[in-house]
Amino acid sequence: MGVISALGLDQEGFWQALVGGQSGIGPMPHDVGPSPEMGINQVRFKNAGVVRGYVPEDHFPRKTLSFMDRFAQFAVVAAREAVAAAGIEWTEELRESAAIITGSCMGGRAIEELGYWELFHHGRHRVHPLTIPLEMSNAGASHISMEWGLHGPAYTISTACSSSAHAIGNALWMVRSGAAPLAIAGGSEAPIFLGGLKAWEAMRVVSPDTCRPFSLDRSGMVLGEGGAMLILEPLERALARGAKPLAEIVGFGMSSDACHVTQPSAEGAARAIRSALRDAGLAPEQVGYINAHGTATEANDHMEAAAIHAVFGCHTAALPVSSTKSMHGHTLGAAGAIEAVATVLALRNGVLPPTANFTQADPRCELDVIPNHSRAAKVQVALSQSFAFGGLNAVLAFRAWP
Repeated sequence: MGVISALGLDQEGFWQALVGGQSGIGPMPHDVGPSPEMGINQVRFKNAGVVRGYVPEDHFPRKTLSFMDRFAQFAVVAAREAVAAAGIEWTEELRESAAIITGSCMGGRAIEELGYWELFHHGRHRVHPLTIPLEMSNAGASHISMEWGLHGPAYTISTACSSSAHAIGNALWMVRSGAAPLAIAGGSEAPIFLGGLKAWEAMRVVSPDTCRPFSLDRSGMVLGEGGAMLILEPLERALARGAKPLAEIVGFGMSSDACHVTQPSAEGAARAIRSALRDAGLAPEQVGYINAHGTATEANDHMEAAAIHAVFGCHTAALPVSSTKSMHGHTLGAAGAIEAVATVLALRNGVLPPTANFTQADPRCELDVIPNHSRAAKVQVALSQSFAFGGLNAVLAFRAWP
């Protein structure tokens, strides 16, 4: 796996912050707009999960950067870490057939915003000549393919906040079916630009201070940026080449609420959870941890708690559930991948990350949310849940590897 987020520039930094309950949420930079006068002062909320200390030139030649939006850079940086950790040797046969499936909700919208500014404010007649390749949501997948010369299936899924969970699930199906011998799957997002911030501001779901999932006094979500990639391959193939698996991905479920664009349905979420359990051949009582979608919005947290109770019944009382968005923010299309990495690391290390910033229990969210401090626990099975606008749900099931 590979990850870059507000909690660190790699997997080790990410995990140490998670297990320490350290929040990466803080003040956004001032220069989020297309001009000096259009900065953070134009936005009511001031905090986000920003990737700090990241210097693009440390990772890419200047010429390459001219073709890469920040979200695509995150995709490649995370993929590099994942490929190196997996010890993959790119044979010609593998290059011809390996799959790349990424998720992104927004793509490279910052360059699009700059183009509009030049057109409508400055009266210019042309925009940046690379606007299209910079903004296209599949840029992450394309740049990963070019990084290693991979010619197999490569595509991007855009299903709002479930995008990268859907990407990982689709990769599981491809590898399981034999359609690809190996897949790089995950997602990336870079939503910290003025137009995107103003759009979220208009929805009135963003917290003025920080993210408190499942807390009675929660005040909304907090945006984040980053990316994560996982390497998926059949267990037999991994063991045969001497790889050391981190975990098994054993199930994937998805559903559509068919109900409302922004108001989530507990029934729809429960369908996806049950589908993942069926696919994995698991009983609800076998699940020992859930990495929740946990956005800290009024609508999501009640809905998600209800869905968990509906599926797990009396087992819910013994089921730890935490939202790591409380530390890295809501990374939109990258959320499913970043939280999948958190889930696998929890299984791998025998420590469950907390729900940070927790203050007071909400009676309508009756869950063991691992408040504020991580918890040592040897768990065998865990779920990572993603529930998106549009009522599109995706749930991944993981089993610990001995």
